[in-house]
Amino acid sequence: MKRIFYENGLSITLFALFLFSFIGQTITGHHQYNQELQDHGRAGVGVGDYLKTGHFVEATFENWESEFLQMGAYVWLTVFLFQKGSSESKEPGRLEEPDVIPDRSRLPADAPWPVRRGGWVLKLYQNSLTIVLLLLFATSFVLHAAGGVSEYNEEQALHGGQTVSLIQYLATSRFWFESLQNWQSEFFSIGMMVVLSIFLRQKGSPESKPVASPHYETGA
Repeated sequence: MKRIFYENGLSITLFALFLFSFIGQTITGHHQYNQELQDHGRAGVGVGDYLKTGHFVEATFENWESEFLQMGAYVWLTVFLFQKGSSESKEPGRLEEPDVIPDRSRLPADAPWPVRRGGWVLKLYQNSLTIVLLLLFATSFVLHAAGGVSEYNEEQALHGGQTVSLIQYLATSRFWFESLQNWQSEFFSIGMMVVLSIFLRQKGSPESKPVASPHYETGA
């Protein structure tokens, strides 16, 4: 058990923090949602029913959408864009290990199956990280829209307004405000990471250059 945590501690800790935050979001969101219902003279709902509401679905996938967009875009952009001096960038003008697939005769025995298979399977596999991240973004985008229109229409019903279809909701400023306010923060934060890693260090982190590295040195 100790060895499992030692070898997988980063992912275990991150998913534990995710679970803690997700439970906290659910509890506080449920309380807020019921408070809004009571303010309009309606009975509250249980946690199980709350998880099906637009209030919960919109809030959850609005954030997931921006995270997967940021990660997918960043992985793809780092293929061909550079930042001199950043630990987050490849070195300009230099062929590095992520750019090269060894000749099949020199592949290690434990190379992933798609690499050993070659052909279209390899073509798909060598872009699979970006593809999956962008598919997760697209899925989250759709669920954000579905939860958003449900929440919007419920608010309209509470206030005697007019409901809209999913397509109509996608054309509202509300939907794009929710998306873009998250997108801008994600791109700003990863941009800051790229630039700050030129000048600042964190001893022991693979996201940082070695402490004694000069500022102009690029890559980790």
